[in-house]
Amino acid sequence: MKEEILEKLWEEVRELSLGSATTAVERLHSPPSPLDFLRRFVSPNKPCLISNATLHWPAASLWSSSDAHLLRALSSAAVSLHITPSGAADSLTPHPSDPSSLCFASAHVHSMPFPLALQAIYASDLGAKFVAYAQQQNDCFRSEYSALKDDCEPHIPWATEALGCLPEAVNLWIGNELSQTSFHKDHYENLYAVVSGEKHFLLLPPTDFHRMYIREYPAAHYSYSEETGEFKLEIEDPVRYVPWCSVDPYPTLERREREMSKFPLYFNGPKPFEVTVKAGEILYLPCMWFHHVRQSPDSLGRTIAVNYWYDMQFDIKYAYFNFLQSIPLPSSHDLTLHEVSCGSSTDASICTSGGESDVNAVESKLPAENNDDSEEE
Repeated sequence: MKEEILEKLWEEVRELSLGSATTAVERLHSPPSPLDFLRRFVSPNKPCLISNATLHWPAASLWSSSDAHLLRALSSAAVSLHITPSGAADSLTPHPSDPSSLCFASAHVHSMPFPLALQAIYASDLGAKFVAYAQQQNDCFRSEYSALKDDCEPHIPWATEALGCLPEAVNLWIGNELSQTSFHKDHYENLYAVVSGEKHFLLLPPTDFHRMYIREYPAAHYSYSEETGEFKLEIEDPVRYVPWCSVDPYPTLERREREMSKFPLYFNGPKPFEVTVKAGEILYLPCMWFHHVRQSPDSLGRTIAVNYWYDMQFDIKYAYFNFLQSIPLPSSHDLTLHEVSCGSSTDASICTSGGESDVNAVESKLPAENNDDSEEE
């Protein structure tokens, strides 16, 4: 009975607010006025894609044509590089001591000179044993990458006026096609601007909470050995559990049938909204929307984006969401003992993704230990 009620909710949300006839996000061909943005998108918690939004930024030409400007501006900068075996950081992976269950794995994070970090990102596609992604958050654009501050706007003017505040954090992302971000949500209003390459988002509204099968998983960290070129995945001690979305929207053919049987509310429910954000465009990603992200590189082999996180309003919509996520569903979907429901967890709301010689040179620069925490996109 509960599932029928929730299915009715998903249907009504789409009919009344999001549009039930399409899985496309509404496109604006130029930036909206602050009032229009507030009325049509922020207040109803509805995403949109804005074209011709950042073509006036110096970064639009300086970052896309070559690496020369980035290398010159950041020649002496140390940046945080996130390193994983496959490009899936902050995601679920088999437990190191019990492969039949899962853990939440964070990337190996290492501070290194930007030129080497960029080499490592390219090396991921050239036979390296790792995938490197510059995805440090916590306002990294205004700290680690501050030398680039004049290349982009410090905030999005029409969004700032509509939201009534300046962004709390501005982050820079540089990666390649191997990097992806698993389903999660953020408690921020997110203005996501692609400068080069493309980002591919799957989006689900907060009302689809139960379709994400949020469970608690033991937290783990990757460490990388420069001597062996191998990764080691270690569970945190003492054990800490992280609530995370269980659904992989792109399972392999071998796993698809089993994944569909484990997570029927996702695979049999309404299709996610799909949007590709290209260079010069901004995606407005409303607070608490679940999103999964993949990317396609530019002609140089990298994707570059800047996102602006504005504080959300903890208003009645937030109260409604907390009530919704407190409603448990009977669980009979082949979960292991390590996959405990987090419906009552106080942290549940965070659930929310050169040549061969250069490869060897970069691998030799990566340290064996890492103790930094990684965060989601």
